[in-house]
Amino acid sequence: MSARPWGIWGAPFVDLGEVIDTSCFGALDRELTLGLSQVETEGTGATLKWMGVVAPWMMDDGHRDAMEAIRAMSDQDFEDFVSLGDAPEAIDRARRHEEDFGDETDRAFTRAQQRLLTLRHGVYFPWKCCYHLLSNDRWDDKHSGAGKAFSEEARSVFPQTVDFVRSLPFREIGRCVLFGVEAHDHAPLHRDTEPGQSLGVAQSINFAPRPGKRFYLQPGEDAEPVVVDRPIYWFNDMDYHGVLADPFFRYSLRVDGVFEPGFVRDLERRVRQAKGR
Repeated sequence: MSARPWGIWGAPFVDLGEVIDTSCFGALDRELTLGLSQVETEGTGATLKWMGVVAPWMMDDGHRDAMEAIRAMSDQDFEDFVSLGDAPEAIDRARRHEEDFGDETDRAFTRAQQRLLTLRHGVYFPWKCCYHLLSNDRWDDKHSGAGKAFSEEARSVFPQTVDFVRSLPFREIGRCVLFGVEAHDHAPLHRDTEPGQSLGVAQSINFAPRPGKRFYLQPGEDAEPVVVDRPIYWFNDMDYHGVLADPFFRYSLRVDGVFEPGFVRDLERRVRQAKGR
């Protein structure tokens, strides 16, 4: 029997298009693509295998993880890599095999390190165009809005997008990130939350102002992929999810936070009614 997504209230994902007005998406796409042409973006996702969140059946797909490459470096290659970091003098070379780098560590990759990992060591960065409109300090605080604000650059370059995000039914927003996938690239199947580690589904909204990003859910190796063909949605990040490859650039934004209680109650009623429960 094929595995099923954890989903939300018995549905694989929740379509938010009936409760959130997306008529501005054409204007947002124009603003975002123009703005992305002018701001500095970063790569991310190159350490998902090292973090242990990639689907088991995708671990041997041939795409090299950054930490795997760093552990295998010669001393000379490691010195080159470290020299491109923010604080090379802070790295204890004698304990280099105990140091972690990249996402969710104290040593995030610089842009130069990302380029070296890609050019010399064959590392794959699934999202080569990542931009934080509102940043979180660590993964665990992505739902808390305490002490956070949209960056000055985001408010200046992406004002319509910031206004749209602020209009979403959140009591507080802890993170807002744009994830862009280059032509022919894919995002590997992974999950953000381990089933059983949370009492509820992480509250977030994903939206893609431009159609064409084939975000999908796949709970098991033999399961049929569930492609989310909606411009705005909520999914359960305990489910394995990724992005299928296509020959053009694709992007979406993810907003994490805490929903307004009334919004959650209305959504649950709608989903359960649609399923005839």
